[in-house]
Order: sequence, then C-alpha cells, then structure tokens
Amino acid sequence: MNYKIIAKYIKKLDFEIPNPKTFFLLEKNISKYKINIDIKSNSVKEKIIEIETSLSLKPISEDFEKINTKIIHSTIIQIEKALNKEELERIILIKIPSEIYSDIRESFVFLFGKSGFKNIKIDESVNFESLYRKKRIQ
Repeated sequence: MNYKIIAKYIKKLDFEIPNPKTFFLLEKNISKYKINIDIKSNSVKEKIIEIETSLSLKPISEDFEKINTKIIHSTIIQIEKALNKEELERIILIKIPSEIYSDIRESFVFLFGKSGFKNIKIDESVNFESLYRKKRIQ
C-alpha cells in the first residue's frame, strides 16, 4: 500500500431540525432531498494529508421547510512513497472515501434514528471509482 491512515474522526457535525412543523413534515418531504458527497484534501506537512469527506442532505426544491444536515469526516494519511498526481488523486478521491464511507453513513443514520426517523434510506455503498471517472470526463 502507498499510504497509511494515521487518524480519522468526525470533524464537524450539523444536524438541525428547526421546528416541530419541519419535524412532522420531514418523512413526507424526505424525497425532496438528495444525498451530496464532497471530498477535499489539505496538505498538513510533507507526506501527511488530511482528507475531508462530507455527507449532507441537500433540498432539490425550495418550497418547504428545510433541515440542515452535514457530517464532515476527517482522515489523516501518511504517504509512504513517492506518487504521481493520478495515484494521489485515486487515493484521495476513491480509496479513502471507500474505506470510511460506512462510518459516515452509520453516524448519519444513527442521528436520524435518535431523532425519531427509523426509515431514512441512505445508500449502503457508493461507487467512488465511478464518480471519479465521471468527474474526469467533465
């Protein structure tokens, strides 16, 4: 392997249901949201990179009361040998998100469950390889 995960943690968590009306309408309106995944990276120091993978629900329309949900998961990796740009991109955009997605999903589902929503459907897996290829074509 070309890298080693040295730490991972929830960096930021937003989970807001602004009022009772929104709470009661949420199950009806959940289909008006889509899952959004975003990945960013920051160089911490030589051969150490922080990868932030975020998962959020974004409204697809503006005609209803909205919830605010977002989890940012930080993964700190150490690069163990020299890599070219594409190898590093694949680690940041495919390998790390694939390894930690189940942790992020589990936290998200837990929060909804503890808020009274047992039937929230969030994909159990994401094909980050496919997302990476689509992004490169654009």
